Amino acid sequence: MSQEQQDWIETYEYVRGVQAAGPDELQQVGVLKIGNRNARRVLVLLGGREGAAGVFKHTGRTLTSADNNLQVWAVDRREQNLADLTGFGDTAEQATEYYLGGHYQVQDPAKADYAADWGLEVLLEDLRRVVLDASDGGRREVVLGGVSVGGSEALLYGAWDFNGTPGYSDLAGLAIVDGGVLNAYSGAGMEFELPMEAAQGWLAAIRSGAVFEDFTSTTTGLGERPESAALWYQLAAQHALTDPDGPSVLADRLPEAFRVNGPVTNAGLFGRLVDAAQAHPSYSVQAGHLNEDGAWVDGGPTKLRTVAEAFAGPRPGAWTWYTLNRVMLDLVAAIDFKETELTRFLGLRLAHGADINIPLYAFQSGLTNGTTGQAAASVTAASKIPELSLFSDTALTHQDLVYAQWEDNRFLQTLNQFLRTLPQRAN
Repeated sequence: MSQEQQDWIETYEYVRGVQAAGPDELQQVGVLKIGNRNARRVLVLLGGREGAAGVFKHTGRTLTSADNNLQVWAVDRREQNLADLTGFGDTAEQATEYYLGGHYQVQDPAKADYAADWGLEVLLEDLRRVVLDASDGGRREVVLGGVSVGGSEALLYGAWDFNGTPGYSDLAGLAIVDGGVLNAYSGAGMEFELPMEAAQGWLAAIRSGAVFEDFTSTTTGLGERPESAALWYQLAAQHALTDPDGPSVLADRLPEAFRVNGPVTNAGLFGRLVDAAQAHPSYSVQAGHLNEDGAWVDGGPTKLRTVAEAFAGPRPGAWTWYTLNRVMLDLVAAIDFKETELTRFLGLRLAHGADINIPLYAFQSGLTNGTTGQAAASVTAASKIPELSLFSDTALTHQDLVYAQWEDNRFLQTLNQFLRTLPQRAN
């Protein structure tokens, strides 16, 4: 084994989080770490609304292969500790029986009421412990980034007040992908307005038991439980990896809307679940098509196997099972990226947005029709950010950005360039 191979890591480890409500074993966050153990810079990444650390396997491997002085750390938010992923450690057939047979541990909101207090403050305090761990006492520079909602959280980290220390002072740069604050999502048809009365009602509902949301499952049509969509995607990914050309094990068990007329292989079924021609734009890739025999034919910027490897697990998986309503409330309340009566009511410490003085990278696919870039420009103009590096590729989907191959992926290419040319910060 060469020295370069010995220095390479791809591990999943836990970082102790902030002490918050709930059992002691939940006071931690999982981190997928990829790259050269001696790297001088770490890119810490957060996924989208339902995005778990596994989303960034391909991103991390590709970026660190292109830059030997980089590590990529992908963060699982603490709520992923609530997911029963144990069944995915068995064979695909055993996992199918475990989950579809109803043998896994389902989180009862009434017994997880402590998570009603896991809002943006807890998330960012957890994240700060990851950032400080990545910096290794100042020996490494840290760039914080995220996709979609993860991009919002990265910017809010920069503006957050950590007991008198601004979040941006921990960082050498910020990297925002298809998300952000202000009007970043309006081009995708998502505009946010939250009157105080509505926020108070939302908060009361959370404290009365609406701890988790089921948005992803119900939007995709894959079930009513918060974890339903994640289960189907992860099971389909496992079968697609272990027996891609075999007849689909899940085809007759999926909800009716997802069934295929005629034969379909395991890879074909998973491909259809993530196909840009079939799935919601937020969850789809351009990876090929089903042929007349129900087999998957690769094509496009993303390889289906790359997506399957991200989802299959067991840990990390690609989707968070239990997205927290309190985090979503806080994110909507903080969308104006400044302190308001509403942010003060919710305890959101956004004191430093105008003071951010580190470079900002932003990338947009076709999802937001340019509003990601407009919002990044507005943040830059209202702060001390010295430089905005803005790039686009409207031919890529929201998910192609993290899964597409290097040669077809302007996001990975330009992010690599941004990281390589980032000025070193004085300690």
